[in-house]
Amino acid sequence: MKKNAVKIAMYLNYFVFAILLNSVGIVILKSQANYGVDEVQASILEAFKDMPIAIVSFLIASFLPRIGYKRAMLIGLALVSIACVNMYFGNSFDTAKLLFATVGVSFALIKVSVYSLIGTVTKNEQEHNSLMSSIEGVFMIGIALAYFLFPAFNSETNPDSWLNVYWLLAGISVVSFGFLFFTKFENQTEIPGVDLADDFKEMFKLLAKLLTIIFVISAFFFVMIEQGIMSWLPTFNSKVLHLPENISIMMASILAISLAVGRLLAGVITKRINWIWVLSFCIVAAMLIVIFVLPKTVGLDVKKINSLGDIPLIGFAFPLVGLFIAPIYPLLNSVVLSALPKKSHSSMTGLIVVFSALGGTLGSRVMGYLFKNEGPETAFYYTLIPMSLLLVSFYILKKLTSKK
Repeated sequence: MKKNAVKIAMYLNYFVFAILLNSVGIVILKSQANYGVDEVQASILEAFKDMPIAIVSFLIASFLPRIGYKRAMLIGLALVSIACVNMYFGNSFDTAKLLFATVGVSFALIKVSVYSLIGTVTKNEQEHNSLMSSIEGVFMIGIALAYFLFPAFNSETNPDSWLNVYWLLAGISVVSFGFLFFTKFENQTEIPGVDLADDFKEMFKLLAKLLTIIFVISAFFFVMIEQGIMSWLPTFNSKVLHLPENISIMMASILAISLAVGRLLAGVITKRINWIWVLSFCIVAAMLIVIFVLPKTVGLDVKKINSLGDIPLIGFAFPLVGLFIAPIYPLLNSVVLSALPKKSHSSMTGLIVVFSALGGTLGSRVMGYLFKNEGPETAFYYTLIPMSLLLVSFYILKKLTSKK
């Protein structure tokens, strides 16, 4: 197995799904404008994305090594290529639900495969931390690109023009499929159990460990924060800052770019500084931004906006919260996976994906409820609750992994 080729294949696949998965916030905004649904109805798209991820990850993670990671990723890429073409022709809220359900199923195959393969192409915990952070950083670059791709195809005179982006996304998926198809893999993965039933038992044994319980709760809270902010930032920009639709979407890219930068930097910083200090600093900084920066953003007196240059500087400040929450997810994943034998990585990744998906769904649904009932001006303040719980969980995990 040529490790560099495998790494490139992982980067490519993650990049493709970053664009598709995190277009949900954009499609939520477009669904309200084009398909006549309200905030709570639109937020169901997050569930159509995340629940298939959770269900499929739970069902296939423990025995995915038997199927083969390469075959699983090829299936995922083929499915999303078809789903993108279907979205173009379907052009309805129901088709959007089907798109995200397909993306969810496919991403479950991709993520479990990628996370499991990281352990086979790295030699130690430092390499694992670095590759995990850089892959997640590339994921965030894909997310940032989505915020520019969709506006590029959007038109105020043609409400359906934005759908043309799905031809491009289908094309990128096909290219990624081709590269992966010709990449040679060696099967170096240990099988968790002696048969499929034993594979499931190994997964449930993991779930019984205190380390796993604390970790999946932490992953749940983090994704609840990240997805809640990411999915609803375009709507926040539109309804609170009163920005035009295209600029609202492009402004949300600042969050994605700051997340990408934060994760890429984390891959470098954690080679020199222990992860617990990095994460503690990051979560406290994120809380301070919510407490002190968000009120100034909400109270911003925005005049006529025609471009990003017309927005006052303080309007760009809140999305910088992504710079500080960025390192949390990949570092937590790497810390826990590094503490487990490689044969358990696939099963553990399944649990990671399941609880991440549940956190993403709940985060978007709760945020949709808060936007509608508490008002978009105050909804993001509620992220301080899971942030505080995360800070506590870091030190519990540090104690448990130190024992390991």
